[in-house]
Amino acid sequence: MSLIDWGRETCGPLGTAESREWLCTNGLGGFASGTAAGLLTRRYHGLLIAALKPPVGRTLLVAKVDDSAEYAGVTRPLFVNRWSDGTVEPHGYQAMERFRLEGTTPVWTYACADALLEKRVWMEHGQNTTYLHYRLIRSGGPLTLELKTLANYRDYHSTTRGEGRRMNVEPIPDGLRVTAFRGAIPFVLLAEGAKVRPAHDWYRGFHLALEQERGLDCQDDHLHVGTFRATLRPGETLTLMLSAEATPSPDGEAAWQRCLRHEDGLLSAWRRAQPAAASAPDWIRHLVLAADQFVVRRPLPDEPDGMSVVAGYHWFGDWGRDTMVSLPGLAISTGRPEVAARILATYARFVDRGMLPNRFPESGEAPEYNTVDATLWYVEAIRAYYRATGDDGLLERLFPLLEEIVRWHVDGTRYGIRQDAADGLLRSGEPGIQLTWMDARVGDRAVTPRTGKPVEVNALWYNALRSMAAFTRRLGKPADRWEGLAERARAGFDRFWNEAAGYCYDVVDGPEGNDDALRPNQIFAVSLPESPLSPERQRMVVEACARHLLTPFGLRSLAPGHPQYKGRYAGGPAERDGAYHQGTVWGWLLGPFALAHFRVYRDPATAQAFLLPMAHHLGDYGVGSSAEIFDGDPPFAPRGCIAQAWSAAETLRAWLEIGGGRAASRVSVY
Repeated sequence: MSLIDWGRETCGPLGTAESREWLCTNGLGGFASGTAAGLLTRRYHGLLIAALKPPVGRTLLVAKVDDSAEYAGVTRPLFVNRWSDGTVEPHGYQAMERFRLEGTTPVWTYACADALLEKRVWMEHGQNTTYLHYRLIRSGGPLTLELKTLANYRDYHSTTRGEGRRMNVEPIPDGLRVTAFRGAIPFVLLAEGAKVRPAHDWYRGFHLALEQERGLDCQDDHLHVGTFRATLRPGETLTLMLSAEATPSPDGEAAWQRCLRHEDGLLSAWRRAQPAAASAPDWIRHLVLAADQFVVRRPLPDEPDGMSVVAGYHWFGDWGRDTMVSLPGLAISTGRPEVAARILATYARFVDRGMLPNRFPESGEAPEYNTVDATLWYVEAIRAYYRATGDDGLLERLFPLLEEIVRWHVDGTRYGIRQDAADGLLRSGEPGIQLTWMDARVGDRAVTPRTGKPVEVNALWYNALRSMAAFTRRLGKPADRWEGLAERARAGFDRFWNEAAGYCYDVVDGPEGNDDALRPNQIFAVSLPESPLSPERQRMVVEACARHLLTPFGLRSLAPGHPQYKGRYAGGPAERDGAYHQGTVWGWLLGPFALAHFRVYRDPATAQAFLLPMAHHLGDYGVGSSAEIFDGDPPFAPRGCIAQAWSAAETLRAWLEIGGGRAASRVSVY
């Protein structure tokens, strides 16, 4: 399946080709990524970024391969570099005839006179191994490939200054073994049938244009550790394998077949689970494959099969909130409930004082629990899982934990999170602490602290209580207590209605009273299975969001008329963090908006049409996936992570639920 397939109209102009970024993942948290042009523009670009402590410990091992083709007496570079003085040299992208995705695999085709050479890159699922596979499609004679491999050994968030650093580069059969320093995990570069010449030359001053744009260090050095040479005739292939595994397989043909079987299995599982799969467009089928890129292993000492979700590539690890928001779209909508069950069971091990972690630090420290909504999204994910599977076994196993979660929220837990007995709503917040998904900070200042009773938190709270009542009935127990708590929360939710504005307050009972800023958080009071709003108020919320917040790629985080609105996400870290939730568009909100629209108007064609711009977006920015955020002002340029779990998951889930007519299903279907 080639959803993305470009010729020289896109590959030829350097500015166009370098603005499209590709991504391959390995199910461990490791990845390979770069630009269609072959130019490094981020510190996160590399051919082997290994997750040495899955799903974290991500370390850049192999940055790039400078490949050249010698044919008919002429040597043509196929690579391109931009140096610290701004020079672009050489211009190998000019030989690119075609770029496409086969599933999630990037494939380049280069023209050298009458010779046509194909290159593809993929990762072995479950291993820190990347394959570069070259095939000579046609030629009038032999073509010789020269592959200069540039290595490193650094945290993927950092950059390198190589002067004075030495690595041990050791020849082995068919390749090289590189050990960066004593105690480092060695990695190998293998190419059967090629001649290899070891080297140790630092290439200094790679300029990373997007890091400069982000106000960060934008210079990097990489070590040339060896050069591989092989001569091909038409139809012949060469595979270069890059691996941090102890016993990797250098057989590229066999590895490619494993890659194909893995993606065929993903699509087959989805087709079996989704009645609407047969009529789904190609871009939805591609999102099924993209969804798998975020699912990763998180082995625990007593649960080696633990699983989680990477929130976004390139720089996010696994976050509790993002995992639970994404889980229904990534695992249930794609027909893999067993993956959902493993993720739910894994996170159950980390519940503490009734709270799910906000994030797992990448350096191995204790999880951070500064979130008010991740745990409520966990309850919602369990509800979605049970609706799809009817798995009484997992429900019985997790139900005592769910009871504990609600008890802590009623009686009080960290950061002032506690039910207010006066109105049944959930309150949260302490000075200087940000607990909702709008969690940006500039220095010591929380940009949107949202202290008090946030609207989406209480929509989730109401749904959690209704789910608990349904779970209790299913297990044959009295549900009166849960029904009573839910009814108090529903009645209390009436306090969110801003009659004068015709939509919900974003926060009630905050330090300065009720916050009437028009933000997208109220959409969840309509899109979640149980709405605490009347049908008329649901319609008014959808209309307010549609008129002031809706863009082609998601909802603005703040309406343009607000004095704190920022329409462009740009500048250094402080400027970007200040705009993050003050007008920036979030792609993950487009799915809930479409679901809310469908709930109110019962028009599936119109509701699905709101999602269609995402089909075109798959060919822009992070090709084949959905960006994290977009500018609030036209042309709504994509920003942030090139591939964000909840952006892809919520678009996929909304399309399928609307198409299957299940978007407004109630918890009471149990």
